[in-house]
Amino acid sequence: MSRRRIGFWYRLAAVICKPPLLVLFKRDWRGMEHIPADGGFITAVNHNSYLDPLSYAHYQYNTGRVPRFLAKAGLFKSGFVGLMMRGTGQIPVYRETTDAATAFRAAVSAIEKGECVAFYPEGTLTRDPELWPMQGKTGAARVALLTKAPVIPVAQWGAHEAMPPYAKEKKLRLLPRKMLRVQAGPPVDLSAFYDQEPTAEVLRAVTEVIMAAITEQLAVLRGESVPAEPYDWRKAVARERRAAREAAKAGRGAAAVTSPAEPVAAPEPAVGSQQARSTQQAQEDESK
Repeated sequence: MSRRRIGFWYRLAAVICKPPLLVLFKRDWRGMEHIPADGGFITAVNHNSYLDPLSYAHYQYNTGRVPRFLAKAGLFKSGFVGLMMRGTGQIPVYRETTDAATAFRAAVSAIEKGECVAFYPEGTLTRDPELWPMQGKTGAARVALLTKAPVIPVAQWGAHEAMPPYAKEKKLRLLPRKMLRVQAGPPVDLSAFYDQEPTAEVLRAVTEVIMAAITEQLAVLRGESVPAEPYDWRKAVARERRAAREAAKAGRGAAAVTSPAEPVAAPEPAVGSQQARSTQQAQEDESK
């Protein structure tokens, strides 16, 4: 089997989702020539808005090669969303369970059957304050080395303007009409890794190559320079926790030497409100 047919459920999803996307948003789509016409492949996509999976799916659908997403298992359980997820053949991910490897086996099987499997290597919305791709997880790298399938880096930009990440209220901001930009790049060259043992170090190196390719495509869309290094939100969380502890310790020390008649001013926040929300979300993700 060289490629998967679009099928009834995907066409139904397109009938439901495409009209509002066409009406509500403008589109700037580039690089469709890099999407393979036949055979299995991987797309590695950045993630900066709850809305951008729809933007990317619309782009990918119009290439004629529909993607199979790896998605949280909870989305498959019930209701219309669960029905659509199962009907369109998406791949459930069972996090922190003995079934966690099942998703990767399903991804490998789908690619071997000639399908497209879409990865969000970051694993969640980016925590980078400037919305650049942050450090990725190694799932896409692992499947890429197992299958030796083409890995197509895909960058997207603009959905965050309609639905900003970590906003207090997840409301669409439709006016003025936003531009959804999606760009696919040429396949990432991973041939240097194919004969190596897939150790943790090798998987990390492959992931860095993939994330760098996504970031390069995004830099073109944004018309900006690539950051010096990817954002490491775990280190950022550790720094913010350390700063909070030091601020609290300094506050206690100041209180001990301050006269009761001279109230101590509250310390300034260590980070902005958006990054504070980002830190809180990161801590929640760590506990999952």
